Amino acid sequence: MIEMNEVRSATETLARAFEEYKSVNDQRLGEIERKGSADMLHDDKLGRMDKSINDLQDAISSIKTSMRRPGKSAYAVAAGEGDSAHKKAFLKYIAKGYDADLASFQSKALEVISNSEGGYMVPPELSDRIVTRQFDTTPMRQIASVMTISTEAVEMLRDTADPVATWISELGVPADTADNGIGRIRIPVHELYAQPKATQKLLDDAFINVEEWLINKISAKFSRAENNAVVVGDGIGQPRGFTSYSAVTTDDATRAWGVLQYVPTGVNGAFATTNPADVLFDLMHKLRVGYHPDATWIMPRAVSDMIRKFKENTTQAYIWQPGLQAGQPATLLGFPVVLGEDMPSVATGSFSVAFGSFKEGYTIVDRIGMQILRDPYTGAPFVKFRCTKRTGGDVVNFEAIKLLSFSAS
Repeated sequence: MIEMNEVRSATETLARAFEEYKSVNDQRLGEIERKGSADMLHDDKLGRMDKSINDLQDAISSIKTSMRRPGKSAYAVAAGEGDSAHKKAFLKYIAKGYDADLASFQSKALEVISNSEGGYMVPPELSDRIVTRQFDTTPMRQIASVMTISTEAVEMLRDTADPVATWISELGVPADTADNGIGRIRIPVHELYAQPKATQKLLDDAFINVEEWLINKISAKFSRAENNAVVVGDGIGQPRGFTSYSAVTTDDATRAWGVLQYVPTGVNGAFATTNPADVLFDLMHKLRVGYHPDATWIMPRAVSDMIRKFKENTTQAYIWQPGLQAGQPATLLGFPVVLGEDMPSVATGSFSVAFGSFKEGYTIVDRIGMQILRDPYTGAPFVKFRCTKRTGGDVVNFEAIKLLSFSAS
């Protein structure tokens, strides 16, 4: 109940802050119309208000995330209440280096998962919690498709052709229709590792929640590396990011497969000075209507702060709206906005904004199993924990994602 009251109070404060923000921005726009420029005091005030609004949104998101997680006392976790025998043995190995109890569980795991590099399989409970924590912190896992496989790669067929349908009379002879759009998509997995460390003295402390410490450290490192790769990765030893592909202005009907479509802002490294919101409407309408139900914007916070000031040209309504309902993000032109700080910073030709159905357009692949190797020797007095997982990712539908290019053409 306390958390719900906190959400309600924060959303009310956010609504008031945005109304004040609009009022100050309206004054700024009015000065630009009258004098051709705005008072710097307005820009400074809007900058401070941007930070306040962002902090409020982060606070609301943090409260909602904590509300989704099941509660459990630190004492119960430390005591291992409700834990499986595998998990208890694994935590004993993490804290003390005692691995005798893990032998039988490791043998069972190796029956379905090959282990060529040493280390111990992370119990499913802990592995699932690490992935769940990544979901909370990694924007792409929130909006893309995620698959779990037991092989080195996933292969799927793609069908991009649009077969011709023709009317035929009762006595007409049907002819075969051309269908040249069948192809194959292959997404390999790549090894990702994290290596947190702690002193043995800290691990020996019975009041330290080793499980929570390990999950936080590993998931944070995995999240940062993975989110960067699925946005800008080159596909060599890591997932391929959707912004790394070639992009052209050609429409879906004539554009080659394997190439994304972009819309230019009309100005190198910036939005247009006049009617800057128009290009966002253009980008939105480039995405076919069938993809709209799951469509999402993704952009860095700095670009979101720019767009917050934009109005629709005809109605003069603000196109960005804060998320005031429980569980709802901010919206842009009615579609949710996800902040992705790994999106390229605004520069000439940068793809700093994307819009599309990422569930249709991008797939993240996880290979089952996660391993940890305890190393108390090479970093003494610290104990290192090398945790590895295998993850891949790639664009699977080049029509479902559109990019905004900060370029003149």
